[in-house]
Amino acid sequence: MTETYLELFYTFFKIGLFGFGGGYAMLSLVQFEVVEAHHWLTASEFTDIVAISQVTPGPIAINSATYIGYQATGGTVLGAVIATFAVCLPSIIIMILVCRFFLLFKNNRYVVAALSGMKPAAIGLIAAASLLLMNRQNFTDYISIIIFISTFALSYFIKWGIIRTILLAAIAGYIIY
Repeated sequence: MTETYLELFYTFFKIGLFGFGGGYAMLSLVQFEVVEAHHWLTASEFTDIVAISQVTPGPIAINSATYIGYQATGGTVLGAVIATFAVCLPSIIIMILVCRFFLLFKNNRYVVAALSGMKPAAIGLIAAASLLLMNRQNFTDYISIIIFISTFALSYFIKWGIIRTILLAAIAGYIIY
């Protein structure tokens, strides 16, 4: 069991270290590590975790790490704590270092260029995570596709509030399924 805890720590530390752009940008890396590399979860279970992590308070990366750590270690709280700590630790270390040295180098052209280059990379990672979730397990019939298109139209074109849109989609899903 100790080996599982160490593997869990290493995996989520790596995800936290290379997960630029926030939780949604990390999802493709999390999915690869958890579903394909370690087989801790199935693709369907991973999709459920993403959905649950979106509706619970807190960052999606931390919420999903907590649940995955719990599942990967057979339902132990220690597994959840280790995964959560490991995914946060790189950010804590990096922020301490950045805060310490950013004021010294904030006008350096290399620093400005590096930060400008990270923006498109983060957008690409978020797009990859979105495409990753568009699979047969999530869109099982035409009704789920209609709900998806409707919520997209409500939020993008009509500018309806995201909370109202999520609640409407949840009610529609509950009634239909």
